[in-house]
Amino acid sequence: MKHIKSSTIQQTEKILEKVKKITIITHFNPDGDAIGSSLALYHYLADKNFDVSVIIPSRAPDFLHWLPGTNSINVFEDTPDSSKSLINDAELIFFLDFNVLNRTQGMEKYLKSLSTKKILIDHHPEPENFADVIISSTGVSSTSELLYEFLTSLKEGSDINRDIAECLYTGIMTDTGSFSYNSSSPETYYIVSKLIEQGIDKDKIYWQVYDNYSIDRMKLLGYCLNQKLKVFPDYAAAYISITKDELKKYNYKSGDSEGFVNYPLSIKGIVFSVIFIEHEEYIKISFRSKGEFYANHFAMKHFNGGGHRNAAGGYSEESLNETLKKFEKEIQLYKEDLLKSRV
Repeated sequence: MKHIKSSTIQQTEKILEKVKKITIITHFNPDGDAIGSSLALYHYLADKNFDVSVIIPSRAPDFLHWLPGTNSINVFEDTPDSSKSLINDAELIFFLDFNVLNRTQGMEKYLKSLSTKKILIDHHPEPENFADVIISSTGVSSTSELLYEFLTSLKEGSDINRDIAECLYTGIMTDTGSFSYNSSSPETYYIVSKLIEQGIDKDKIYWQVYDNYSIDRMKLLGYCLNQKLKVFPDYAAAYISITKDELKKYNYKSGDSEGFVNYPLSIKGIVFSVIFIEHEEYIKISFRSKGEFYANHFAMKHFNGGGHRNAAGGYSEESLNETLKKFEKEIQLYKEDLLKSRV
């Protein structure tokens, strides 16, 4: 595991020697890797007697609430004043699992004005230069995997306890679709083996994340597949769209649509799948692809997004109808690339 230079580790250790109060921040609409890596770092630093806090821009999905330490998380959209106080008091800020500040949504302008020391740990390509120390590698499965290397490279890095291991395993598992993609490196499985050695119950973690959904979520999934799935066989693409009224009808909670975007990829000949979810002020978009089609390039060019080749995100501030029209128009330009990516 050589994704982090020794000089970067030494630079980070010097910063840690001079600070006491630390804040950890991850991205808007946090997923398993965002929450898992943030809580893993939280436990590690707390065990080293740092005064540490975790702030997330918006609420975490319900299926992650079992993770150790979730009760200590501050949600910026719910408690902006107290969250700002924690940020102002911090002597060091860790940014985890995002590479551009706009992924923090409403926190972006506020964070840009801070002169506080900042460290970024992330696995997405082409990070912005907004931190004093940037630990970034696309050669890992997840930020949680990169964080494992970071923690075990520190002077006292062998102290990976069960709570930390559960959080890291959850991050790796969810960011690889339970090891179905982005997980071809032997290093990933080596790290997983070391986490299992800490006594984690990997089967229970899987159940907590993937087999613990509400009835409303299952009904919403059935409705989307039956009524809201639109397939474009000539372009090897498909999408699902959900309106805010439909979310309300099915008592939507954060995380209920997790994994929906993957279902169209099960259709023979489909290599590009997208889900559009309407919220009050924007449309949240998730992209998934197979083979050599770059979902992140498509997201970046057309929908203010980015991510990995086969898994990306973005958003639109246009209406849902206009956003869908735009998507249907743009995929026509990618017909050749999409058809080449058919497996």
